[in-house]
Amino acid sequence: MKYAKPPLTLDQQADQLLQRGMVGDRDLIISRLQAVSYYRLSGYWYPFRLPNPADPSLRQDRFRDGTSFEEVWNRYAFDRRLRLLVMDAIERIEVAVRSQLAYHHAHRHGAFAYAGDQQTLPSPQSGERRQRFLEELARQYKQSTETFVEHFRTKYGDQHDCLPVWMACEVPTFGGMLTFHRGCHPDIRREIARPFGVHDTVFDSWLLAINTVRNVCAHHGRLWNRELGTKPKIPAKDPAWNTPVTVGNDRVFGGLTLCKWSLDRIAPQSRWADRLRDLLEEFPAIPLVSMGFPTNWQQCPIWAPPAAASQGKKT
Repeated sequence: MKYAKPPLTLDQQADQLLQRGMVGDRDLIISRLQAVSYYRLSGYWYPFRLPNPADPSLRQDRFRDGTSFEEVWNRYAFDRRLRLLVMDAIERIEVAVRSQLAYHHAHRHGAFAYAGDQQTLPSPQSGERRQRFLEELARQYKQSTETFVEHFRTKYGDQHDCLPVWMACEVPTFGGMLTFHRGCHPDIRREIARPFGVHDTVFDSWLLAINTVRNVCAHHGRLWNRELGTKPKIPAKDPAWNTPVTVGNDRVFGGLTLCKWSLDRIAPQSRWADRLRDLLEEFPAIPLVSMGFPTNWQQCPIWAPPAAASQGKKT
C-alpha cells in the first residue's frame, strides 16, 4: 500500500484533533504541537481512541467522549519527568558497574590484557564479537577528545595503542560495556554482581533490561506504559520480590523496582525513591496499572521506608 497522507499545518493538525472529538483550547493545542510533534504525542492519545468494532485490538480515529488535550499533555509531561528520573538511577548503576568491571578485570588480568589475551575478553567462543568490540574500542580511543584519553595518547602513545582497562571502561557506550561484562570470566561477573545482592545471572539480565530502558530514555521514547521487550529476571527465592507483592518484569514497575533495589545497595543515601513517590503524587491521574504497578505495591518490602524495609538475601 502506498503511503499517501499529506503533511498538515499546525492549524490543520489542531483542527483534526478537535474534529475527532478531543476537547481543548485550539490556540493552546497549536502552541503545544509546535513544541512537541503531532506524531510524538499520538502515542499518548492512542489509549483514548475508540476501539474499532470490527477488531477491538485496533482503534478508530475518534476519541472517547470527554478526552481532553490537557490530560494527554499531562501524560506526556509525566513520562518526560519519569525518563529523567530513571536515567538518574541508571547513571548511578552504570558508573558502579564500570568501576567494578575495571577494578576486578585489572586485578585479575592486568592493565592491558583485555586487548591482548583472547582468554580474558570475551570468552573464546565469541571470537568475532570480541574482534568487533576491540575494533570499536580502538576507534573510540583514536577519536576521543576526552582529556584523560588525549593525555594518555600524548604521554604513552608511543608504547601503547590501547588504554589501560580502568580508562578503557570509561570509553564505550552502555552496550559496549555490556559486551565487555558478558565476556569476562565468570568469577569477575560474580564479583560485579556481589554489591547488588543478586546472582550474577540475574544481574546480567538486569543489565540487558537497563540497556533497553536506557535506549528508550536516551531517544526520548514513550516509557511509562511500555511493555519491556527485554525482561529482567526476578529473584525467585527472595521473598522481598514475591511476598506480599509479586513484582512483574514486563512493565516499567519491574524496572523501577530493580533500580530501587540497586540504589539501596550502591547509593543508600539517595532520595531517588522519594522523588519517584513525589512524581506519582504530582500526577494522580496517571493509571499505575498501565505501568505494571500492583494495587498493593507500597507493601512490597523493597519499596517500604528504610526503617521497615527488609534487607533481603542473595539469590
